[in-house]
Amino acid sequence: MRKFLLLFLLLPALLLTLPAQAQELLSEVTVTTENVTISDRQLVQDMKNAMQTFLNTRAFTNQVYRPEEKIRCKVFVGITEIPQNGTYKATVRILSTRPVYGTGYETNVLSFADRGWIFNYSPQNPIDYSQNTFVGNLSSLLTFYAYIIIGMDQDSFAPLSGSPYYDRARTILVNAASQNVTNETDEGWKDTNNGNRYWLLNNLQDPQLEAFRSAIYAYYRQGMDIFITKPEEARAGMATALQGVQQAVQRRPGTLLARAFFTTKAAEISDVFRTSPSQEQKTQVTTLLTEMDPTNSAKYQTILRQP
Repeated sequence: MRKFLLLFLLLPALLLTLPAQAQELLSEVTVTTENVTISDRQLVQDMKNAMQTFLNTRAFTNQVYRPEEKIRCKVFVGITEIPQNGTYKATVRILSTRPVYGTGYETNVLSFADRGWIFNYSPQNPIDYSQNTFVGNLSSLLTFYAYIIIGMDQDSFAPLSGSPYYDRARTILVNAASQNVTNETDEGWKDTNNGNRYWLLNNLQDPQLEAFRSAIYAYYRQGMDIFITKPEEARAGMATALQGVQQAVQRRPGTLLARAFFTTKAAEISDVFRTSPSQEQKTQVTTLLTEMDPTNSAKYQTILRQP
């Protein structure tokens, strides 16, 4: 009996010594070569498999994710140029989703186009990464976006809880921007373009835009996640979240984070409020959205139609 008691008391300490297998992502990578000619199709398949394996088998945090908790994401890589043998330029879209509580619906959290990837790849060399030093641009790009995806997912479940992962993404950005050991000079790590990954991270870490990140939490947890059981309360929570987005937009007009948000959510927001029984709410939300995001004004006007 004493042995069993001792084992019970020691069990928490023993568990802490075991390596945590986090593996936070469930990713799907697609590589296309429409704009270039690559005769070796196996190379393209190897590239896709290597990226997908890197994202799906690496532990990016010390948290343990159950299989059903893994963050679903897709990475669409379009090779646009091969400057030299083994070096590739690409346009990439990153998409991540999260489930809506109590439903089978997956809602987009991040949809971002990065038009400036450049990386070396060889099937003979595994994609390697070091947390403190630059190894190669491909591993830096994949790990950077893994932390962005995890951070935004965390923000959607608890206010500002993605901050530690944005800090890790910042370390990657700094190391990659200052590297001079490979031929992978990548301007996306620098503030040369207000639509690149540098500015995406900069916006996520900008104290002036914290209202936006808090609004993300309200949008999901106080809106989408309760919509199936409390639709009126959910719409009210989402309307409040949009007011938070408005605060951020007023502080940083034209901010990349807001543009990315509306690109991702415009259709979903329109669908949610189109069925509202309150014409007053529909009018207020339509006016608010049109002022913040005139590009999608046609979608927002559909809110005013009868369901």
